[in-house]
Amino acid sequence: MSRAVDLVTALARARTAEEPGPDTPAGPAVPDWPGPARTVPPAGPGRLDLDRLLRLSLAAADPSGRLRPAPSAGALHPVDARLAVGAGCSLPPGTYGYDPLRHRVHHLGPAPHDVPPGVTVELTVTARRTASHYGHRAWPLLLLDTGHAAAALRLAARALGTAPAVARLDGTTEHPLAAVHIPSAAPGPRPPEPEAPAPAELLARRSAPPPLTGTPARDDLHAVLATAREAGAGQLRWCVAVGGPRPELVEASPDGTLRRLASGEARPTLAAWAAGQGWIAGAGAVLLAYGCPSDAGPPRIRRDHLHAGHAVGCALLTAARRGLAARPVGSWQRADLGAALGGPPAQNW
Repeated sequence: MSRAVDLVTALARARTAEEPGPDTPAGPAVPDWPGPARTVPPAGPGRLDLDRLLRLSLAAADPSGRLRPAPSAGALHPVDARLAVGAGCSLPPGTYGYDPLRHRVHHLGPAPHDVPPGVTVELTVTARRTASHYGHRAWPLLLLDTGHAAAALRLAARALGTAPAVARLDGTTEHPLAAVHIPSAAPGPRPPEPEAPAPAELLARRSAPPPLTGTPARDDLHAVLATAREAGAGQLRWCVAVGGPRPELVEASPDGTLRRLASGEARPTLAAWAAGQGWIAGAGAVLLAYGCPSDAGPPRIRRDHLHAGHAVGCALLTAARRGLAARPVGSWQRADLGAALGGPPAQNW
């Protein structure tokens, strides 16, 4: 993203029906970090365990690098992580590049002078990896993948029982696109968080292969919607398209019920909008984030897509806990949901 106008142009083009060209080489799966690779040591008492944090969030679980705790379009994993390590961590203070394939770090230099205790994980992307397959449709996917990685880091921090992690997803910067700060361990025991994920839950995450049939129970749909809305920090609107004898679009009501937005079968249209993924027409339910109008500038585009990816990353855990198979979908063309619901065009994609 060399100029701000490029992102506006890229998103407008990605939303058209234009097909990507043939695949191109994806290039290296990891940045060429300088210096020797170092292991991430185990944490001593009272220190943030970076080894477990990274294993539960960003590390590859297989030699190909495809299987990781965070989803990625086409399993291309374009998100790169740079660690600004402060006091109270299992690594000495400094700046490090992370290699998720080998679970190693490369020391890049001293820590920034204002780095707080704990670690700040700065997330950037190597666009070539995703563009190698998706071509001009890559940029929305790159931003969504970055949001997924931010969610994985926050969920890993919860699993480790740290103080709450803080994600910066405001879209105001290009480098990094996002950052997540995980505080160092506070002295004394912390009360357990009732809904904290277990490490095994995070490591077991997989995108379920189609078909994904069978309409979920309405309380399950409300729980997934509520998670997405909370994790999305109010940046987007959320609804679910369901089939069955009464196909409809619904959203979550504060009283724990689902409120109808529109009647009728939306899933075949969604399948056509989602790069022709026909299995969506028979999916039990489709969770949808919508927003990011056509006149949005680069900060809004980044912010809306980062929050969408982050929220879906969290919603996947809620779905898994309720026994629902789920698969993220990020490539949408001509998908003006607001206009389809009778609203003004080009406002709610």
